[in-house]
Amino acid sequence: MKNKIKYIATFLIGGLISFSACTDKFEDYNTDKTGFPEDKQEYDFNKYGVNTQIIQKGIYFNYNWGSGVNWPFQIMQNLGADMYSGYFHDCAKGLFAANSAYNLNEGWTSSNWVNTYGYIMPAIYRSEQLTEEEGYPSFLGITKILKVATMHRIADQYGPVVYSNFGSKTGSDPESLKDAYYSFFTDLEDGIKLVKDFVAANAGIESFYKFDILTKTRTYDEWLRFANSLRLRLAMRISNVDSAKAAAEVKKCFDSGIGFLEPETHMIAVSTVGSGYSNPLGEINKGWGEVYINASMESFLVGYNDPRLPKYFDPAVGAGDGVYLFPIAGTYKGIRQGINVAHGNYNNHSKSTVSQSTNAILMTPAEVCFLRAEAALRGYSTDNAKEYYEKGVEASLSQWGVAGLLNDYLNSERIPSDFKDAFESRFDVDAMTDITPKWDEADSNERKLERIITQKWIACYPEGAEAWAEQRRTGYPKLFKVYENNSKGTIDTDIMIRRLPFPATLQSDNPDQYNKLLQLLGGANDGGTRIWWDVPQNNF
Repeated sequence: MKNKIKYIATFLIGGLISFSACTDKFEDYNTDKTGFPEDKQEYDFNKYGVNTQIIQKGIYFNYNWGSGVNWPFQIMQNLGADMYSGYFHDCAKGLFAANSAYNLNEGWTSSNWVNTYGYIMPAIYRSEQLTEEEGYPSFLGITKILKVATMHRIADQYGPVVYSNFGSKTGSDPESLKDAYYSFFTDLEDGIKLVKDFVAANAGIESFYKFDILTKTRTYDEWLRFANSLRLRLAMRISNVDSAKAAAEVKKCFDSGIGFLEPETHMIAVSTVGSGYSNPLGEINKGWGEVYINASMESFLVGYNDPRLPKYFDPAVGAGDGVYLFPIAGTYKGIRQGINVAHGNYNNHSKSTVSQSTNAILMTPAEVCFLRAEAALRGYSTDNAKEYYEKGVEASLSQWGVAGLLNDYLNSERIPSDFKDAFESRFDVDAMTDITPKWDEADSNERKLERIITQKWIACYPEGAEAWAEQRRTGYPKLFKVYENNSKGTIDTDIMIRRLPFPATLQSDNPDQYNKLLQLLGGANDGGTRIWWDVPQNNF
C-alpha cells in the first residue's frame, strides 16, 4: 500500500508537492499526527476509520501533515473564496495588492489544488481500496460521499479535475467538469446504496460513529441525508447548463425515501470537540486578527438590520491608526475589495466571531431549504417556493439563536445599505440591489431567485467556498465590484473573477496533464475564464 500511495503522489503531483513536502517522504507527511498510531490501527475498525478522519479534516482544510495547520487554509480559502464570496477581507499590509485587486498570487491560488491532491485525495484512494478489498461497505460508502464533498469544491473553483482516474497506473487523465459532475452523482448513488444495504443487513449497528466528526447525530441516517442533500446541491449547481440532468437528480432525491438534513436535528460541520481539529478560520481570526467583514456583507446585514449580524461579527473598536471620516466604534464596519492601500489602518473594523473551537460548517439544513425553494421555483419538485424560502430563513435564524425575530424579519422591506469607507470617500459605493427579506408572490421568477439566493448566501456563512460558487452560478447576491483591478485584462471588473488558475508549475512538471486540463477548460488558465456550469446569467 505504501508503494501505491507514493506512486500516486509522485505521478499526479510531480513537482507541485514541493510547495509543502517532498515526494520521497510522502507517506510520513501524509500521516495524520492526531490519528491512531500504527500499533492501534488493527482494533475496532481503526485502520478503516483513520483515513476517513483525514478526509473529514481535509475538506475544510486543517489536516495536520506536520508543517502547520492554519496558514494553509488561509491561502487555500480565506484569501480566495472567502473574499470573492463577499464574506471576508484581510487588512494586513501587503495583502490588498494581491488577490484582493485581482493580481492573483500564484502560490495562493495553487494551494487548494496542491494540498488536496497531495494529502486528501491519496487518503480517499487508500480508504476506497482498503474498505473495498476487505469488505467494509459502510466505510466504503461514506468514503464515496466524502470524496464528492471534497472534490466538488476543488472542481467548482478550478474547473476540469483529475477525479475518476486518480491513481490509475495507465495515466491520471483529467476529465471535463461535466464528466466530473456526472461521476459525482454516480459516486453519491453508489455511496448511498452501500450504506443503505449495510444498514438493512445490520440494523442498529453504528460502527462508524467513533470516527464521525462531521455529522451532528453520528448516525448512518444522517450520512444518508447528507449524501441526498449534497446530491440536491450539485443538481441545482448544473441547472443553468444541464437542466434535464438537474431535474433527474432532483427527482432521485425525492424518490429515494431518504429525506434531507432537517432543522434542529442535523448539521454537517467538522467538530472541534475531541477530534484534534481546530477551526483554522478561528486561528486566523482570533489568533492573528485577520478576518474582517467584507463591505458586501456589511451592506446586506446592516441594511437588513439582520439579527444574525452580532452572531457573525463583533462591532468595530473604532480607535486606531488613520484619520477617521466618521466614528465607527460600536458599529459594524467592513472593508471593500480591491482598494489596494499600503496601510493596515482598518485593523479596528469588525472582526468575525469565529474562534478556534467553532465547528467548521460545511452544510446546513437552512441551505437545504433554500435548495428546495429553488428546485420548486424551477418546476423540479412539487414543493412550494415561498414555503421553503421562509423555512430556510427560519432554520438559519434558529441555528444562530435568534428565531424569536423571525416574523419581523420575514415581513421586513428593508434593503441593503450603501457602503461608506471609514478613511477614504473614494472607496464609497452605492448598494447594488434593493432586494428585501419579505417574499413577494407577484415578483418574476428571476426576482424570486435573487431573494432565495441572497438569503441562502447569508445562511451559508462562514463557508465561503459554497457561497462563491452559488454567487458565480446565479449572479446573486449582487456584490460590490473591486475598486481596483490589477489583473492586466484577464478578469473583467463587471463580470468579476470566475475561477482559480491551475498551478503554473504543472506546465513544466506534467505538461501532458496541464495541456489536457486547458483543452477541457476551453479557455485561458486565468481568473476570467468561466467553468462549465458558470454561463452568462441565464437563470430562466
